[in-house]
Amino acid sequence: MSVSRRALLATAAGAAAVGASAVPAAGATDRQAPTATLRTLRSAADYAVEKVRTVAPGVTGFPVGTKFEKWTYSRTGDWVGGFWPGTLWMAWLHTKDDSFRTWAIDSARGLAPRQYDTGTHDLGFLFTPSWVTAWRLTGDETWRTGALQAADSLSRRYNPRGRFIRAWGALTDRTNAGRVIMDTMMNLDLLAFASRETGDDRYLDIAVEHAKTAQRVFPRPDGSTPHVFDFDPDTGAPIGPNTVQGYSPASCWSRGQAWGIYGFTTMYRRTGNTEFRDTARRLADFAIGALSSDHVPVWDYRAPQQPYDVKDASAGAVMACGLLDLHAATGSHTYREVALRLLTALADTCLTRNSARADAVVARCTRNRPAEDGIEISLPYADYYLLEGILRVLRPEDVDRAIDLSQPR
Repeated sequence: MSVSRRALLATAAGAAAVGASAVPAAGATDRQAPTATLRTLRSAADYAVEKVRTVAPGVTGFPVGTKFEKWTYSRTGDWVGGFWPGTLWMAWLHTKDDSFRTWAIDSARGLAPRQYDTGTHDLGFLFTPSWVTAWRLTGDETWRTGALQAADSLSRRYNPRGRFIRAWGALTDRTNAGRVIMDTMMNLDLLAFASRETGDDRYLDIAVEHAKTAQRVFPRPDGSTPHVFDFDPDTGAPIGPNTVQGYSPASCWSRGQAWGIYGFTTMYRRTGNTEFRDTARRLADFAIGALSSDHVPVWDYRAPQQPYDVKDASAGAVMACGLLDLHAATGSHTYREVALRLLTALADTCLTRNSARADAVVARCTRNRPAEDGIEISLPYADYYLLEGILRVLRPEDVDRAIDLSQPR
């Protein structure tokens, strides 16, 4: 298992801390968005940052979802703790108001104990939009050191027999020891960051091997994916597809599909492996074909009542970011055009503009439909990825400073 130093160093553009990256291909737009679209997206970004500015002084933990339109909190961050400081960083990029910077730093500090957490695969969700972004925007070594420790903790979840990172459960817990989920594709960039910063190939090697395994077992011939794939943890032998948040093992949970589009494209950008890019295209083409005319994804593309089922705006926000990335990786205008339609649809139909009491920016999200947990609520990752997606269009150079949009060379 090896990734050459040449390939690794070729992806190093943008890795220095403070504004050191060149404007990447992912920031380039060879086809300007229509004026009306830009106006809609600017208005949505302005609304988002003003909502965050209003709510931030009263935030008492890490938002995990809303109840009666008010944030509920986790003190330790659950799996979503990185998104609130990440949203604050996006608001700072849009406004340059240092209040957002201060709030982002103060919030991210609360995740410090989690850098040693070996009991979850979600360390990328926790530390990439918060600590890695803080390192890139401030140059404070504290953030880099903590993110590297988090990457080391994540690497311990790798199962070399099956070549996968297990999703859930303590390392000593046999339950779910062979369970892999599509969401983990989004956590691999933390490992790529660690290899880029330390020169130790081990982290990126693990990310690559996990992505190759996911590429082998998740996509169906039509490009749809299950949420879960199970392995025998002792032998690494495949058992088969399953689900937790989708309708069934044979269905296609829309947010998982979006995680896959974004995650495989990111792995292409970090490695130059065109198979990852091509896998992202397969997943994207299926999801685009499954969208209904309103461009707000249903929670599962193969649930019996789709396309008239419960929506998940968060899937649309994640998918839009992935498609903008995929446009830069492929040059296919379709991906950018669909991304703009997704962002416009969310801005037009899913914002909380009509509610004076709402804490969040984006409504119409679904956390876990099979468990009847969080139906038609707001979720912190919807707010984060909506702002990231809009700023990828409006301020690509600034977003590149925060999350490194560089393409393989």
